[in-house]
Amino acid sequence: MTVSEPTVSEPTVPEPPPDRAAEIARAWERAQPGLPVGSIGIVTRIFQAAKLLTDERRRTLARVHLDAATLDLLSALRRSGPPYRLSTRELSARSLITAGAVTQRVARAQQAGLVRRIPAGPGSRTVYVELTEPGHRTVEGAVTELLAYEQQLVDVLDPGQQEQLSLLLATLLRSLADRAASQGPAQDVGIQ
Repeated sequence: MTVSEPTVSEPTVPEPPPDRAAEIARAWERAQPGLPVGSIGIVTRIFQAAKLLTDERRRTLARVHLDAATLDLLSALRRSGPPYRLSTRELSARSLITAGAVTQRVARAQQAGLVRRIPAGPGSRTVYVELTEPGHRTVEGAVTELLAYEQQLVDVLDPGQQEQLSLLLATLLRSLADRAASQGPAQDVGIQ
């Protein structure tokens, strides 16, 4: 009877995910030669990255028991500096949301004990929102965990690549924002 050595298999390296943007561009080049497909490699990858990063952020926020809207509210207050208080109008401008959305966010955060409303005074319609001590602890913990995790996600790029990508995205974003401002809001028209 012969005893054989157990076989050790080589670790398998997972196949990289398919490059959907490249596949889409190649398909359009075949289907309609001459079509300018260069933007697909950028725009499609941005959409894909945005989806994946949104999912990652949602999972991270679930671990710290926050939703993105509440984090946005608490973060705006925390970044404002002492006394960590802003008017609802300032919150609306900083978060790029409507006054009604601010009201809803503040109501949820106030119910959770994370913020308090402070009326400006007699005769004024201004309402200030201020971080409470539990709100301060919550946002500090959440932002620390979130940014550390998101840094790990982008560490696939070296620091120079991260800076370069950041600058390129800032340039693209400025151009898109300027274009959107000049054209007004987009409208969905559906299939006609």
